[in-house]
Amino acid sequence: MKTKRIVIIGSTGSIGRQTLDVVQSLGARFRVTGLAAGRNETLLEEQARRFRPRHIWAEQDQARPALLAAAGPGARWTPMEEQVADPDVDLVVVGTVGRTGLEPTLAALRAGKAVVLANKEVLVMAGAVITKAASDGGGELLPVDSEHSAIWQCLWGEERDAIARVLLTASGGAFRDYSPQQLEAVTPEQALNHPTWQMGRKITVDSATLINKGFEVIETRWLFDVPLDKIEIVMHRESIIHSLVEFVDGSVKAQVGDPDMRVPIQYALTYPRRMPGIAARLDFGRRMQLDFEPPDAERFGALALGLEVAKSGGTAGAVLNAANEAAVARFRAGELHFTDIVPSCRAGLEQHHFDPSPSLDELEKLDVWARQEVLRWACL
Repeated sequence: MKTKRIVIIGSTGSIGRQTLDVVQSLGARFRVTGLAAGRNETLLEEQARRFRPRHIWAEQDQARPALLAAAGPGARWTPMEEQVADPDVDLVVVGTVGRTGLEPTLAALRAGKAVVLANKEVLVMAGAVITKAASDGGGELLPVDSEHSAIWQCLWGEERDAIARVLLTASGGAFRDYSPQQLEAVTPEQALNHPTWQMGRKITVDSATLINKGFEVIETRWLFDVPLDKIEIVMHRESIIHSLVEFVDGSVKAQVGDPDMRVPIQYALTYPRRMPGIAARLDFGRRMQLDFEPPDAERFGALALGLEVAKSGGTAGAVLNAANEAAVARFRAGELHFTDIVPSCRAGLEQHHFDPSPSLDELEKLDVWARQEVLRWACL
């Protein structure tokens, strides 16, 4: 296996850190060519010193001298979009959260790169634009979400017309057993205590509202060209089965393993080969129970909202994503109740002018507008 040259966007986040763990475990098979991150310059400096990338970038320009020094002689301060389009780059990991992943993903796909995509919001916001960029530029999308990696693996060697349905599993998040009254009083600290996964802050809150599952339905539609009426969600507390595909003959395939993001990350990095990995193995020698149940649409209003947006398409995804990002940020800052997140999103959707076939420019304008709308909501 020849050495793959890799750029990691969002290297200091949860996905970025775990990607670097996997890269380091695989030794000479990968060369980290570029690193880009937000405001965690201390960690980025450590990463630069360890991996010596040729390109580096951070959100704050004043960090430039220290980061370039850490990266070593010849290192360049290179914006994300330029890093991912470098002709010498083979693979781009987009591990950012939210809107910030859009431009680097588009730039990489237009440059014909393979994009290891861990940012579901990019496809929620602009799925049609993203898939067209991949088709036009010759790029490729390799999913990292555990659910979509599972679907991807289950579909190996299968014909698309043999799919009866795709079942996305959901743990239910931190508040899966809370009553409506209890949800009124939850705190950001409680929301960040996921029962099975170790994830970033924003996505952990999305898991608690279950809006992430609505997002994942949209993501499934764009990644695998599966009709929405063939995509279902099933609650599965243990997070052992990461998703399932049922075929027309009644057969069902499932991808099974301990909840460890390093498995889908490595699968995408080494695709189409499998390599020995560092992730924990599932212990089949212990007693295990796997539970399944349908989601409660009334308790999880965000899930219902996400499914509505998946059916609407057009500008709805961009508005939902932006409104949700802004509402989650305000909840984490103590400015909104947990139960205000969904109404904030629905208000933005109801007030915007829907367009079934928007341009990228229109999506970007609506992104800004929806965030401003959520900021207008009264504080606690």
